[in-house]
Parts: sequence; C-alpha cells; structure tokens
Amino acid sequence: MTARGDRDVLRVLLARRDVGRRADGNRVALVIGGGGMRGAYVAGMLHALDRAGLRESFDEVYGASSGAVSAASFVTGAADRGAAAFPEDLASTRFIDLRRLGTRRPVVSLDHLIVSVLGGTKPLSWERLGDSPVPLHVVATDSADLTPHVLTGLRTADDWRRGLRATAAIPLLAGPPVEHAGRRWVDGSVGEPLALARALRGGATHVLALVCRPESEIHTSADLSFWARALDRVVPGLGTVAQGSRRYGADLQIVTDAAHPGRGPAHLMALGPSRSVGMGALCGDPVVVAEAVRVGDESAVAALACAH
Repeated sequence: MTARGDRDVLRVLLARRDVGRRADGNRVALVIGGGGMRGAYVAGMLHALDRAGLRESFDEVYGASSGAVSAASFVTGAADRGAAAFPEDLASTRFIDLRRLGTRRPVVSLDHLIVSVLGGTKPLSWERLGDSPVPLHVVATDSADLTPHVLTGLRTADDWRRGLRATAAIPLLAGPPVEHAGRRWVDGSVGEPLALARALRGGATHVLALVCRPESEIHTSADLSFWARALDRVVPGLGTVAQGSRRYGADLQIVTDAAHPGRGPAHLMALGPSRSVGMGALCGDPVVVAEAVRVGDESAVAALACAH
C-alpha cells in the first residue's frame, strides 16, 4: 500500500514542523488502527514520523487496540521504545501463547503488556499522557451493544492503564471486558477499526491514517461471514476482530472514494506497509516481527520523501 490519498496531508505536517507553529487554520488528526502483532508495522511508521520531527505537528491522535498502545508511546516521546517492544518483549510466549487457549489464562496477556512492558522494560510515562500537547483519544467498544466510543475520564496513571487494557480486551483471547465509567469495554477495533469518520466529525481538516495491513491483505467488503456473526453472538466482538481485514477495507473507502458521503472537503491519506512479511495478529516470531517494524519504518520514510 505505502500511501493512498491526498499527499497534502504530509505536506501540511512537514510545513508545520519547519515553521514551528500551527497557525495555519488546519486541524490535523492521526488515526491508528489495531491488529494485534500486525501493529509492529505501525510502530515502525510511528518511529519514522517521530524521527522526522512530526510528533507535535498533529493536533490529536485517535487509537484503538494495539494502535492505542503505540499511540501512547508516540505522544509521550517514546516511539523508539514502542517499536522496539514488539520484537523484544511482545514476540514471546509471555505475551502470546496459544497453549493457554481453553485454560483460565488468556492467550494474549495484557498483564504482561501493561505491567511488565509498559511498566518495566519499555516504560511509558503515564503522567505525560494527560499533559501531552497532542491529546490521545482511546477508542473502545461497549460490550453491551458493540458501539464504539472514545473513553472519557482518563486522568490518572491508573485511568490510562485501565483505558489501554479496555481498548485491547477480547474475551477468550485477551481477557474479559474492562469496567470503566459504568460500562464494560472490549477491543476498540470491534466497533471502529479506523476512527477516520470520528476524526472528521471532530473537525479535522487533514487526517493521516496508519494501517497495519499491506494492500494484499485488505478486502473491500464490510460484510462479515456467517461464522463471524455467529461468533459475535456468543462472544461479543470476537468474530468481528477475526475478520478485521474486511472492516479495514470498509473504513478505507472514505480515503479512496472522493464522493464518500462522510468525507466532505477534508484531506485524507492512509499509510500502510509497502509489502507483507507474512505475519498474523498472533505472530510470536521475533525475527518476523522485527522485519515488520523495519518495513513499516521504511514505508513511512518513503512516503515522506515523496511529499517534498
């Protein structure tokens, strides 16, 4: 994929970096989708954007699932640690172990992610999340009706830990729904894989979406299969997450279709990996995951070079 859409999005970001201010009348949003370990591609892209000095060129960031976790590292100035965490800490049976399926322990250990990685080996500055000049909006899905929402009331470090756990929770895979603000939440990608329309409703004039799937792995149909719909009825959201490539394709139509009714006059661009390294959402091979980070990084660098 590398880049689809209007390159004016990247030009505005670069101009903001060079001028050092945002008095251009634009509102620029960064939208980051989830995808489990495929988020390694996006983590590489974020590292490249940060190295290019573009972090504070954004006005806001929207993130769901693994995208929210990488976004948290990005807005707090730790994109390098966020990228390194995928091959060094997450491509491990401590994080993902299919042998735990059917036991009382989740296949994907959010405890390992939140406590051991973000609280230890690749520490996240939780306090800086609330004070960041680029606010992070964490998208999660209400388990009662599978509708997406931005989590509110994230102020303390414990709030943010709960929020990142909520946006990544998947029953049977990554633990039960997480309670916050009187509701029970599951993975943000269930209700809204890419918060493009949400960013536009919020007033964004320019939106850059980071996608964790190469073009060959994205389908244009948004319709879920019978088995996915059936699985959703048994375990809310699990079937939808399992067919995430279809949901991504539907959301990306707002970028590729100039006549899309939800688009309006905004400038939109989607940036994805230039090629596949053959990894899935539960990949545990550190060599493959490291290659995904590298491909994501190189894809972002190439897109920026073409924007000059």
